[in-house]
Amino acid sequence: MPGFDHTQRSSPIIGCFIPFEVGIYMYNCSMDNSFFDNLKEVVDEFKKQGGGKMEKDFTGKLLLPAIAVIAAVFAFSSFFIVPPGEVAIKTRLGSIVDSYSEGLHFKMPFLESITKFSIQIQRANIKTQAFSKDLQTMNAHLVVNHRIQKETAISIFRNLGPNYVDNIVDPAVQEVFKAIAARYSAEKVISERNALVQEINLEVKERLTKKEIIVTDISVVNLDFTEQFLKAVEDKQVAEQQAQMAGKLVEKAKRDAEQQIAKSRGEAEALRMQREQVTPALIELRKVDAQLKAIEKWNGVLPGYVGAGVPFISIEKK
Repeated sequence: MPGFDHTQRSSPIIGCFIPFEVGIYMYNCSMDNSFFDNLKEVVDEFKKQGGGKMEKDFTGKLLLPAIAVIAAVFAFSSFFIVPPGEVAIKTRLGSIVDSYSEGLHFKMPFLESITKFSIQIQRANIKTQAFSKDLQTMNAHLVVNHRIQKETAISIFRNLGPNYVDNIVDPAVQEVFKAIAARYSAEKVISERNALVQEINLEVKERLTKKEIIVTDISVVNLDFTEQFLKAVEDKQVAEQQAQMAGKLVEKAKRDAEQQIAKSRGEAEALRMQREQVTPALIELRKVDAQLKAIEKWNGVLPGYVGAGVPFISIEKK
């Protein structure tokens, strides 16, 4: 179709651009011939008008940016960064190559992959349910602080995998807690909670150390029983406290009575000793002492009466 102007608008067809007039021509031709015949004519006409050269220019303009993007992706994927507090495991086609500490490191793009582990203290929240020795149900929330070492990261990655908390830590802690809780009655779990936590810490640390996981601390942050059981425990504790108070009052009364008896015995013993010391001679001596004291106090005047009102005879001195 001679006379087409390539500066006119163009329409997309089959991954390239053709002049808008060619699209009109294809549509008109489809009214007379079959679709494939019309398509062949349009492509031939497009080539005559220089469409091949336009397609080559367009492809050349896109190729250079595409190569630049691919090169940038390839360059960035050749390095990886390990932040502080983490360790990276590099694998090549499924085989473990080595572990890497913090910093910038090289890897082969598309052939090597990186898996990172934290070597800082991590917190695992574990919720579980257990039964006490007297078959009381308790719901517990435990917090397990743990970490791994760089030296054992490869072994943990190979034997336990990245999800070692869900696969190893959680089941181990739940099993230990249920086994230890079954040794305590519900009342002892409440009154001797520290002893329960200490036993859990010792057993979990020993078990997970064999798996190269270091447990720093386990805390039981929440421990719930049924409301009926808690009310019964509270009532029993109140009754025990009242009984202890009554016992203390009884003991005090006993001590007071014993003290009074001891005091009475002491006074009686003192009187007995005094009676044993009183003799006839001592009595006469006491009488003489009384008479002497009376003489010392006499002023020389006789009393007017003695005894039962018998008067003295007054003798006047002439």
